[in-house]
Amino acid sequence: MNVYLTGFMGSGKTSVGRQLAKLLKRPFKDLDEEVELTANRSVAELFARGERFFRKAESAALARLCAQDGLVVALGGGALLSAKNKQLVSKSGVLTALTCSEPELWRRLRLEPQKRPLLSPGLDRARMRRLLARRLGLDGKADISISATRRTPAQAAALIAKRLKLG
Repeated sequence: MNVYLTGFMGSGKTSVGRQLAKLLKRPFKDLDEEVELTANRSVAELFARGERFFRKAESAALARLCAQDGLVVALGGGALLSAKNKQLVSKSGVLTALTCSEPELWRRLRLEPQKRPLLSPGLDRARMRRLLARRLGLDGKADISISATRRTPAQAAALIAKRLKLG
């Protein structure tokens, strides 16, 4: 069984995922990093060829990760846009949604705007809000959902680990 982390960009999937993997003594995988390794291109370069091109590479990388067991996987913010991806995740593990308030997401995203190809060029709060509104509900079928707004990655990871043991 894998543990998958989902949420909007900036919600802390990678940071929390690394902490959770340490707590659970499991390997950590970041889906965006896996896509980059496989494609030998950055996420930004793949997005430059179109979001559809990126999503295809993302789905292939996710299928490879879902075939493994015992991982903690930080999904890309849009990985669950695909019904096939949702099904792969559902069949191979526990889905954990990280939520975060809009003001906190904005604060976090402004720290590293170059890492957010969907918000480039020029980080724009209105565009972020529109994208956030379109993504609402993607995490609705999560097995676990926690707010990362006022939690450090270590605190969020500890809460997830606790909930995993109860489930």
